[in-house]
Amino acid sequence: MDANSSTINRFKAQVNKFSGIISKELNKVQSRLVKELVYGIQASKDIKISSVSRSLQESIPLAKTEDRICRNLAAKDISSDINAQILRLGSSKVTKDMVITIDPGDITKPYAKAMENLCNVYDGSKGATAIGYHLCQVTAANLEHNTIVPLYCEVFSDKEADYKTATKKVISIIEHLHQSIGSNGVWAIDRMGDCNEIVDCFLDNGLDFVTRLKLNRWLIVHNKNGGEVPVKTANLEKHMKLNFRAQITKIDNGKEKLLNLKFGIKKVQLQNDPKQWLNVLFIKGYGAKPMILLTNLEPDKDNTAQVFRILEIYLTRWKCEECYRYLKQSYKLEDIRVRSYNGIRNMAAIVHAIAYFISIYIGISLKLKVLVQKIFILSKRFFGVSSFFHYAMADGIFELLSKTHTGIQQSEAKEKPNAQLTLFEDFF
Repeated sequence: MDANSSTINRFKAQVNKFSGIISKELNKVQSRLVKELVYGIQASKDIKISSVSRSLQESIPLAKTEDRICRNLAAKDISSDINAQILRLGSSKVTKDMVITIDPGDITKPYAKAMENLCNVYDGSKGATAIGYHLCQVTAANLEHNTIVPLYCEVFSDKEADYKTATKKVISIIEHLHQSIGSNGVWAIDRMGDCNEIVDCFLDNGLDFVTRLKLNRWLIVHNKNGGEVPVKTANLEKHMKLNFRAQITKIDNGKEKLLNLKFGIKKVQLQNDPKQWLNVLFIKGYGAKPMILLTNLEPDKDNTAQVFRILEIYLTRWKCEECYRYLKQSYKLEDIRVRSYNGIRNMAAIVHAIAYFISIYIGISLKLKVLVQKIFILSKRFFGVSSFFHYAMADGIFELLSKTHTGIQQSEAKEKPNAQLTLFEDFF
């Protein structure tokens, strides 16, 4: 017997259990689809249907398996059901001190022509317009960066019938999550955050937030005489004191770099939307240009730690973005090859559910600690496993399941006890 057989069987049992939880509101066919994809994507480390079909190792022809998965993926959009279950599970893990990052991204498909509802997107990695789909992911993390909770992931297109604007879509997602999370956590957003509508959404719902401002944004500040004057954010330093100092370590191209920061905080108003006075944090030394953060948090202006916490909250957003990169790199999210819009939305939601499965469901479970440790060993890391252990888990699970000769359906059948024992079963 293979030394890993008990670990394989235990992992498959957890996949079965988790898949049943997130598909509890779905019918039998849809539940089977979710289970096969949650298992198959991890077993193949690939999102292509052909790779998933091979990993299921069914006794029927491979083309039949592939046709069934494609047909069921396209039949109905179940992404909202999957997201609802992940949000239900994850919302209880979000505490008051956590950072909730909303990350508008994209899936680029530069060579696709037949995929449904393709639209123009902004490719942040290339800084140019591309063809593909919009993607919005929401993740929570603590400031220590040792707990990451995937909460929501949706693919959408501006070709949808009821689509309005990307900003309104992001606002609807914030309000949707607010119903489950409440006022817990501090929201952090970069791209699209310098927008009056999104700032108003946070304020109207009573949510704490930190967002980055553009250098050409105009603000209203108090001058030395107490009057209100408009100031461009790039010139804000002239109207405030950078009386705080801090040192942080930044990882740049795999090397540690020590940065000396100067920062200060000041009350401001948004010129085009003077609803209330907010705080702006002006930071020099992190990059070639100053970093300017807008927040409704009210720290003690004389307490360096409380003021610096605003910067820590924003920098935690980058740790959350690692979860987005993990989905793209470990499971080749941008290599999705299904034509139907339903299939694309469903696949993205299921891959995000896998991130929750690894992060929380088995990642922090004390009962599954031995299982996780064995998966880490199979990941074959030279220098141990980093705090963001998802890449190691993906590699370890792939190595583990490469040693099995059955898929998820066969393992489930083996778990069911026989209803009746007989000495003459060969005759029946």
